[in-house]
Amino acid sequence: MYPSRRRVTTLLFGSALALGGLAATGCETSADAATAPRNRRSTPPPPDRRVPLHGAVNCRDLGGYRTEDGRQLRYGRLFRSDSLAKLTPEDVTAVGRLGLHTALDMRVPSEVSFDGADRLPSGLTVTSLPIDDTGLFAAMQAAIATKDPVAQQRLLGDGKAAALMSGMYPTFVTNAANRAAFGTMFARIADGDRVPLLFHCTSGKDRTGWLSYLLLRLLGVPHATALEDYLLSNTLRREADAAVRAQLKQAGMMQDPDLLIPLQEVRTAYLSSGLDRLHRDYGSIPRYLATGLGVDAKTTARIRALLLR
Repeated sequence: MYPSRRRVTTLLFGSALALGGLAATGCETSADAATAPRNRRSTPPPPDRRVPLHGAVNCRDLGGYRTEDGRQLRYGRLFRSDSLAKLTPEDVTAVGRLGLHTALDMRVPSEVSFDGADRLPSGLTVTSLPIDDTGLFAAMQAAIATKDPVAQQRLLGDGKAAALMSGMYPTFVTNAANRAAFGTMFARIADGDRVPLLFHCTSGKDRTGWLSYLLLRLLGVPHATALEDYLLSNTLRREADAAVRAQLKQAGMMQDPDLLIPLQEVRTAYLSSGLDRLHRDYGSIPRYLATGLGVDAKTTARIRALLLR
């Protein structure tokens, strides 16, 4: 029996959307990002980092990474994830064991309305801090809904899907509302009463990936390691995303579902598009954090004290 159109579309958007005091010598240049391997495969996460869930495939602990000065991120303090809307009762119990004090949801209202609110352990409420997806959700819905391979090729083929993704990341820098939301997230992370903390978007890869990358760099994690964490979403999402494409083809909704691969993946080029804009507008990550997001030296010191050992 073929899945319903709504079910397939739900699976698609659960796979394709996302989102994403630095150490004195820890700021990468645009050239550093540009010369990093493109779309390289990440190694599987260690068993103590990934949080195995049935209803979310990209939930993981940010602990364990080493900084340039030899310190290490504490486990059990900060978690990144994809949507928690499809968690099973067993998943909710597993999330409860993380001891979370705070959950931050970066999805825009249309995503929450379509996919559902987070399913969370009793006593844990979510804070909505939406990051604009630049219409990506609506664009994918429109392309899928045509069921027309010619129209889908026109809308997503020949690099257009990748261009949509690369066009979203600079808005993490240029959009004032996005900057305010990211700044609020850093402030929440710096508040010891709110940690352990989990943040997520829909796929846990773009908006979540951007925030994770910035956090790791602020803490002094090398660029190459922070990039590896960013690209790890491809490994964790690979099977689920391939299943979505197969279902779309089987349901007759897409003749060439591989058109969606650029939307389902994270790529070095996507992150670089945001970092290039950051460097043009602010000159460095520390200045973007301080001037653009309001992450001052005191906030940075609190984050480092909470998360590093």
